[in-house]
Order: sequence, then C-alpha cells, then structure tokens
Amino acid sequence: MSLTRSSLSVLAACALVLGLAACQSPVDEPVASSSATADDAFPVTIEHAMGETTIEERPVRVVALDPSYVDATLLLGAELVGYAQYRQDPEQPFAPYLGDVSDETADAVNVGTIAEPDLEKILELEPDLIISAKVRQEALYPQLAKIAPTVFSESTGPTWKENVVLLGTALGKQAEAEAAVAEYEERAAAVGAEILAAQPDATYSLLRFAGEDTARLYSSDSFIGEIMADMGIPRPEGAPDTTESIFVPLSAEQILQADAGVVLVSTWEPGGAEGDASRAQRDQFESNPLWQRITGDVVAVDDATFVASVSIQGANAVITELAEHFGVDPQN
Repeated sequence: MSLTRSSLSVLAACALVLGLAACQSPVDEPVASSSATADDAFPVTIEHAMGETTIEERPVRVVALDPSYVDATLLLGAELVGYAQYRQDPEQPFAPYLGDVSDETADAVNVGTIAEPDLEKILELEPDLIISAKVRQEALYPQLAKIAPTVFSESTGPTWKENVVLLGTALGKQAEAEAAVAEYEERAAAVGAEILAAQPDATYSLLRFAGEDTARLYSSDSFIGEIMADMGIPRPEGAPDTTESIFVPLSAEQILQADAGVVLVSTWEPGGAEGDASRAQRDQFESNPLWQRITGDVVAVDDATFVASVSIQGANAVITELAEHFGVDPQN
C-alpha cells in the first residue's frame, strides 16, 4: 500500500466532509467512528504480507502482537484485548507518550513476548482480529490464522504510516486512519517549516547505543528518517546513509560522521545486563576524544519514543520535543 501526501490530503478532506474523521491533538485521542458505516464495509478481503484474509464482520476485539499496532489500535478506538510485551517493564507496558490509557487498556492481557506469544492465551481472548508483522511472527502465522482473522504487514519500520491504514482497513475505519496520517503529516510539515524559518541550515542525525561494538546512525529509511523528511529537515550533506537497513554502523573512530546541527542520542536501556551494556557503550564513545569534536547540539532523547514507537502517537511526541528544542510552537 503506497500513500502520498496529496492522496492522503484528498482522502482526509473527503473523510471530514463525510463526518468520519475526528480531530486529533498532538497527544492523539482515539479516532471516533460510525459503527453503522463500519459494518457496511464487511465482509472485506485484506491483501497483506502473508496473502489475503477475509474478515466477515467488523472486528471489535483486537490482539496486537507488535507495539506499533498497540498504538494504532488505541488510536483508532478499537478494543485492545491482548498485546505482546516488547522490551518493556511488565508493570508499565504502555508507553508514556500515549498518556493515560488506563481505561482503554484496563482489560488488555499480556500474551507474552513478541518472540514467543502465548497461543493459548490468545485463543482464550476470542479476538476478532490479530494484527502484527511478518518480520515479527512469520512462522506463527498459520497457527494465529486458525484462531482469528490475522493480518500482517511486511515490517513495522519504514511502512509505519501505511500500517496504520492497513489496520484501519481491517477495522472498517480506513477513512479515519488515512485522515489521521494526513493530519500528522500536516503537523510535521508546519512545525518543520517553523524550525527552518528560525534556523534555515538545520540538519539532524540520530545516534543510538544498543550495547554493540558499533553505534547505530539511523538512516533515511527509518522511523526518525521518515519523520524528519515529513518535517523537511535534512541529514547533513554526505552523511552515511543506506536503503538496505534502518541504520549505518559507526565505530568510535567514525563518530564524527554523525555530526549534524542537532545530534539526537538515544540509548536502549532495558533492565539488567543488556541495559548496562548499552550504557557502557555510550560511556566508551563519549569518552573518546573525537566525541568532543562534535560541533552540533548533542541532545539525549528517549529511546522508546524516538526509535521504538513507530506510531503516529510516537511521531507526534517526537515533533513536540523537536519544536521545544528549536523554540517554536509545537501545536501546529
């Protein structure tokens, strides 16, 4: 599924005329929908990464086996009955940028990790729809599809906006999903224009420490790369880039290749040894004399928001933080 800004804008306008779309604040309230209109869309056959899935009736109960689809489920106002844990505190499974979602998630059940979801728990929840990505649980797709209609995107990173529309289509809320994406893009462009008006030569990079031998310099073909492209803020000319991955590995000796007007630095910090390794790697890089030669503003950012969220809510949180850093109005 390929979406352009122009097509999304037209669809959003149509949705507004029909009264199907709800305005979103930067925090992203769930999108309201007419159940009668949604019911009229079914049965529907969805083409997706694993083939085709026919959904006979409007889904209500959703199991999301990737956090980006947890966010999208909440955004579109569906009932989240099950979710997979992803490098999160089990006591606080929902990201802070979502705000208070305690009411919407009161009955949601942790069905295990992304790598090993519990099929028996999922079956017990009697979902109407299971949503995830081929890159996450490809091998489990046949078993999941026997439990409930199951729809997989190819990935969750570069196609994150298309994924919102994929879920919206499966829920009978395609117009609302397209309008939500269009509204995000309009806000990104507006805030980006203000930043560039204040600082015409603004550039960015995002460097992530994940406890590896090399740091990760995130590419144009990544979540942050997509957001910054939507904002119109470029990476520095000649910066290392790739279309084969979401990041370029950099050794400590190559760290100046991450220099930019603003250098966003995130650290993956789960509990235990993995988080310790990431922090140790960051300390090692920052103690290298070359680090002191970085000329841009080095800004520590939340890894869960800037890297892992891969959602409209996360993207809007990124825009808000960037607006605050550059001293422009975040409410565009």
